[in-house]
Amino acid sequence: MLVGEIISRFEKKGFTLKGVLGLDCVLGLKLINVDRSFAEKHYADLSAKPFFNGLVEYIISGPVVAMVWEGKKAVATGRKIIGATNPADSAPGTIRGDFAVDIGRNVIHGSDSVESGEKEIALWFPEGVAQWQSSLHPWIYE
Repeated sequence: MLVGEIISRFEKKGFTLKGVLGLDCVLGLKLINVDRSFAEKHYADLSAKPFFNGLVEYIISGPVVAMVWEGKKAVATGRKIIGATNPADSAPGTIRGDFAVDIGRNVIHGSDSVESGEKEIALWFPEGVAQWQSSLHPWIYE
């Protein structure tokens, strides 16, 4: 798994991994097996696309590590860290540029807008996320 490497890249950028309320866990990570109905709900906006079934099959093929990251311009900057949807178009140094080959196996999902992110957080973390601030925050943000 590339979980440690992926977490490291977001942390190095100054983002904060949010904890999950009500669960006794470190940093709020969820390692879960996604069932088909949940996957179809997650990708509902893409249900008319020809690649929809492939997306669903891929996300249910093994465990998923779900995370919520917070930081200045987290969606836009996060998308740059992640890289282009097609790994062939992703720059070296991005997650997809370094660790993915095929578009249908692009390693990581990232929300494409704040609105999508809020919707996805509500779907994946119905219990909510903990609100806290790292002691490094004043050293990273003005």
